[in-house]
Amino acid sequence: CKTLPSSGFCSTALTAVVQAQTHESAEHPGATPLPASCREEMYPCTRMYSVHRPVKRCIGRLCLYSLPRVYVINNEICMRTVCQQDEYLRAELCRELSGWPRRIERSATRKRCRNRRGNLKTWANKA
Repeated sequence: CKTLPSSGFCSTALTAVVQAQTHESAEHPGATPLPASCREEMYPCTRMYSVHRPVKRCIGRLCLYSLPRVYVINNEICMRTVCQQDEYLRAELCRELSGWPRRIERSATRKRCRNRRGNLKTWANKA
């Protein structure tokens, strides 16, 4: 398994996904094509789930079985369809969550800029 430097994923897993997709597209010739502004993107979808695995513990001749909960991490590579509008909405959500104003409000509303210029809080003013 070779690890790709850009993503850190196993290259054999990527080729397996790509080969599986080509086989699926060959099997379904009537599949709907993607719109021009959309593309398919591979992303890591790591899932963690719990299972109960039996464990045998023996003390002398007496053996006991217990079912502790064990967490299993399943590393997979999934496909999703990403359109240009979805990317824009995701970027706007990321801006809002990080504390930046929305781009639409920033260009249309000038009150925030005037308030910031009038009340400058710099190290020089605090001293």
